[in-house]
Amino acid sequence: MGQAAMQPSTNWHLKENARNHHTSKFSSKELIVRRGQAFIVTFNGTEQPEQNLTFVAETGPKPSKLAKTQATFGISSTVSKESWSAVLQSTSSNSVSISISSPPNAVIGRYKLSVQTTSSGSSSPASLGTFVLLFNPWSSGDDVFMPNKAECEEYVLEEFGIIFAGNKNHINSFGWNFGQFQGDILNICLSMLDRSLNYRQDPATDVSHRNDPKYLGRVLSAMVNANDDQGVLLGNWSGNYEGGKSPSSWTGSGEILQNWKKSGFKPVRYGQCWVFAAVLTTVLRCLGIPTRTITNFSSAHDADGNLRVDEFYDASGNHLDRAADSIWNFHVWNESWFSRSDLDPSYSGWQVLDATPQEESGGTQILFQDVKELIRSKLLFLDAAGIYQCGPASRNAIKEGDVDLDYDCPFVFAEVNADCMYWNYDPATGKKTLMFSKSTVIGQFISTKAVGKDDRVDVTNDYKYEEGSTKERDIFKKARKKLGLEDKFDPTAPTPQEIDQKPDISGKFKVSGPLEVGKDLNLILVLANLQSDAKTVHLNMTAWSTVYTRRPVHEIWKDSISVTLSPKEEKQFPIKISYTEYQQQLTTDNTIQVTALCHVEGGIQVLVQRDITLDNPAIDIQVLGEAKVNKEVDVEVIFTNPIDTEVMDCVLQVEGNDLLRGILEIDVPPLKASEKSSTKFKLIPFETGPKHLLVNFSCDKFADIKTFKMVNVID
Repeated sequence: MGQAAMQPSTNWHLKENARNHHTSKFSSKELIVRRGQAFIVTFNGTEQPEQNLTFVAETGPKPSKLAKTQATFGISSTVSKESWSAVLQSTSSNSVSISISSPPNAVIGRYKLSVQTTSSGSSSPASLGTFVLLFNPWSSGDDVFMPNKAECEEYVLEEFGIIFAGNKNHINSFGWNFGQFQGDILNICLSMLDRSLNYRQDPATDVSHRNDPKYLGRVLSAMVNANDDQGVLLGNWSGNYEGGKSPSSWTGSGEILQNWKKSGFKPVRYGQCWVFAAVLTTVLRCLGIPTRTITNFSSAHDADGNLRVDEFYDASGNHLDRAADSIWNFHVWNESWFSRSDLDPSYSGWQVLDATPQEESGGTQILFQDVKELIRSKLLFLDAAGIYQCGPASRNAIKEGDVDLDYDCPFVFAEVNADCMYWNYDPATGKKTLMFSKSTVIGQFISTKAVGKDDRVDVTNDYKYEEGSTKERDIFKKARKKLGLEDKFDPTAPTPQEIDQKPDISGKFKVSGPLEVGKDLNLILVLANLQSDAKTVHLNMTAWSTVYTRRPVHEIWKDSISVTLSPKEEKQFPIKISYTEYQQQLTTDNTIQVTALCHVEGGIQVLVQRDITLDNPAIDIQVLGEAKVNKEVDVEVIFTNPIDTEVMDCVLQVEGNDLLRGILEIDVPPLKASEKSSTKFKLIPFETGPKHLLVNFSCDKFADIKTFKMVNVID
């Protein structure tokens, strides 16, 4: 009979292992290491020759050798590249130090480690405790290996990010606290995996696939949105955020993930694209997959997969919200870095993942037994059915038009390449008339944060060849052909005659004056007659507040005029929309769409349009004195009310890793017209190095004025 093993006491060498495995930033009492690399563990209480020791490492609900979720290994003289191994480091009278290595393709997650002795009958294994195994971008054998160390630092270890927003004419940015190493975030990330549809359907199989970054990226892109009832965030693009927090009010992922856990894993209200992307960045960086956020300006959402986006306007120039297709001012998704073992090596590198459910989910709810069938048939891009996941799509495949490759390449290709058609639509008759089409509007200024700096880097050329070049058009045709669109008759497509028609006039909106919330909006409509005979033009003009997806929310202003343009004449028409006209109607995105529909007598209609993003007033942070570890330092936030009425309900929200714990909320007294407010608070930093303080200020007249400040903390 075997005897019950004594419970050994284990020394996990937390500091030394964490330093070697780039996991020192985690604040855990549990060992966290990366795969494909050795870690040291010392234990006592075995009282057996070390040659007789056998170790068992296992993860998931049904560990098995076949599924690679259980490994049994003895002491060997060398490290194995293919399997788990243990090499003796040292022994003393009552303890043994072992160096344990996992293979570079091991399943990631929480493991139980136990030891048993093989002599004198079989004793039951004695538990040494648990540890967490992560991906290892520093190890050349890992699928996520990233040879550039500075990029590993940025895309795995950096907890601060910058997200770009606004529109193609006016790019702005704000800071974000990813916070992947804070508090309980790692446990929350692991519980996300255990709440996915895949895990609920077949836990053992799901866990056995957790060695594969493309599988995990796909599962987590679905789990970040709540379209399958268990996910983290609920999307809301209505402009009305009652019953939750406005998407633009968040400053970091930590609060969202903690709220999700605290509520018993009920979806957090509300998210929009950059919130989904930022949370996915946090989760993937936490697990060790190099990840960054990407902003695409003028981003197409091609709902019907024809690489064409249709927009409709009525005779008054109102942008009709009737098409499933849309062009967003900007859209934020993720890129994660890993090799594609399922494709040719040229498709490895950056992979696109998109966690945003593109439309508010409606329609059929998924039947649980259908999930396996959907997964098998790869119909995974199904937001209305409750599963929404997009990617990983190889960025190189997108650039080369290889839209037949896994996963979801056609959708991502359309986001950066679709052609645009602008139609005049008569709701009474259902008749639509093409006004014009453009192939160079979509996918501009594709942006991400620089490595080690707060600058914007433009990556448009990594997604497509130069706009308008023959190579770019050839790739577009190649993609259409691969999707079977070249040979298929499309009754909704415009005729060649419609596409070739030439307008008699041209028009554009020019900005004259500041684009700031609180100031009047001054524009100039410039119309030019392109013909050598006079033209009479009837103009219907509108301005609507929108959300950043360009969905109209409230009408702000409209006007109609008739003008005659002499041959080749250019005329300018000033337009003024006062602050009092737009103030009540503005959404938290501060976006306004201005449209002029020009009915030219005897000619085709011309649409002139501009999307305007207004800047919030500035807010300033000053750190008063040197920031030192464990010493109080004062911070002052200064805001001046720029408008001539009082602002009320002022709240300041502050967060910053290693500078303060949690989120600080300060109520600020009302501010009279032009009054300056100074709000002071204290920080006690608890780590040295460059840290970022993020501030969000809101009041009844201004939503979510954001800024950040780098604070260098010294000893």
